[in-house]
Amino acid sequence: MTEVLLLLGSNLEDPASQLTAAILQLQAKAGTVSKLSLVYWSAPWGKTDQPAFLNQVVWLSTSYAADELLAILLSIEQEMGRERVEKWGSRIIDIDILYYGQDIVTRPTLKIPHPEIANRRFVLVPLSEITPEFVHPVLNVSNAVLLERCEDELEVKKVIDSEQ
Repeated sequence: MTEVLLLLGSNLEDPASQLTAAILQLQAKAGTVSKLSLVYWSAPWGKTDQPAFLNQVVWLSTSYAADELLAILLSIEQEMGRERVEKWGSRIIDIDILYYGQDIVTRPTLKIPHPEIANRRFVLVPLSEITPEFVHPVLNVSNAVLLERCEDELEVKKVIDSEQ
């Protein structure tokens, strides 16, 4: 089993319900969800003329290879109604692989660790909540240090407690 950290995000059609639905789908199709961060509200990143997002980090144990897991995640997004219309645009659900164990994957369709982890506060806040000491396999610093160094100033705040 490989320990994987995923980021869920939604800003359409009752985002809190979309996060819950995605977690249920992950549990049914991708592996065992062993830990969840709290849910955080964040200002939109990259494209600001849209509703704020809810984000949550999921710790998943999976037996799937990284490429297989990506295919499952994309199918979950599609089944939930995700339409890829505009880069950084509004979405019902977004599921990103942040880390896949300590693996480094560089392919045109998949980059692990996610290349923007260190630049996005909305990723680092929930990530540091559940795994502050995890060391980024490329940058060789912990998530907590990445959060301390993050220059992104967009607001991120806790909004919903989740079952741990």
